[in-house]
Amino acid sequence: MNQSTANIIAFLIGSLPIIYLSWSSLGSIRNHGFFRFFAWELMLWLLISNIRYWFKDPLSVHQVFSWILLLISIYPVIDGLYRFKAAGRINRERKDPTLFGFEHTTSLITTGVYRYIRHPMYASLLYLTWGIALKNPSVIMLIYAEAATIFLYITVRVEERENLTYFGEEYRQYMKRTKRFVPWLW
Repeated sequence: MNQSTANIIAFLIGSLPIIYLSWSSLGSIRNHGFFRFFAWELMLWLLISNIRYWFKDPLSVHQVFSWILLLISIYPVIDGLYRFKAAGRINRERKDPTLFGFEHTTSLITTGVYRYIRHPMYASLLYLTWGIALKNPSVIMLIYAEAATIFLYITVRVEERENLTYFGEEYRQYMKRTKRFVPWLW
């Protein structure tokens, strides 16, 4: 079996859990999960395409930056999930099948990493995407990373609209004092 065939098979197998997790969102382009699905798929393809470069030339500049981004990607997701668990009161009556269980929160979380960025889990995915892309920074890999970035950006824009609808003015004020992905910058 050649490398291309192996990559396609791995991609199809890896897509199954992504499809399963995203299934309820795929029917509505107005839902943030619809765009997140495409970001996840692009990230999966980047990972599969670059797996053979993971440890190649480990001290090169692009590998060092890759590892820095991969390590940075760990903190926002861990702290974000911790804050959801610690402060996010789950609303069992919030009947939106497109949200994951922890997203059914009744309170706006503004502590920890959420004090600085509104979307730490998507920031983590963004850092992860570019960390993976820099393993083999070819033009095509950078195009895939840019496409994933665009889908993540659209995802958070749609999610912000959803959050404004649910949390109202409290979320609008929160948006004024935080950034989307990178503290103090973006």
